[in-house]
Amino acid sequence: MTNIKLNLSYILKAEREIKNGFSAKVIWFTGLSASGKSSVANKLELEFFKHGIAVFALDGDNLRHGLSSDLGFSPRDRHENLRRAGEVCKLFLESGTFVLASFISPLKTDRAMLKEIIGEKNFIEIFCSAPLDVCKARDPKGLYKKALNGEILNFTGVGAPYENPDSADLVLDTQNNNIDMCANNVLEFLFKKKIIPPFLS
Repeated sequence: MTNIKLNLSYILKAEREIKNGFSAKVIWFTGLSASGKSSVANKLELEFFKHGIAVFALDGDNLRHGLSSDLGFSPRDRHENLRRAGEVCKLFLESGTFVLASFISPLKTDRAMLKEIIGEKNFIEIFCSAPLDVCKARDPKGLYKKALNGEILNFTGVGAPYENPDSADLVLDTQNNNIDMCANNVLEFLFKKKIIPPFLS
């Protein structure tokens, strides 16, 4: 690492924030597969974009199509996938862009690592809460069925654990509330915390 040096931008993060009128954050959605993480993030991305807020939805599946295509699903590979995701989020933050990150991220230790990489003041943890039976019943990708048939090993909720957050910044009841309601709950939280200016009518 002795020959590697950070290339610092001429534009400071604080200057981007002043121009944007807000301080970008990473909103990290965690929860079981089919708990609604990506659906809520995609809805929020559209709302942010419509109101001129720089935003990007970073999805775990999409990352595995490119940056993490060399990784499997062993505990070590999952940890590395999340580490890479955290570093990508950190780069987006430097550009002044909100990140809506959707990753199962089942272990508390990995979520603590992400908070450390991204920075506690920039990291908002949102838990998409839905019982395992509900997620199995939804199963839009057929992953639970494959896991239960032994086609996928170490699948979270079947062969591997999911550890609920102890103190998420926001918990979304994605069993009883639809996507629009959950997205509005996130927006109201962000408005109340003065992270973004209110734009709901």
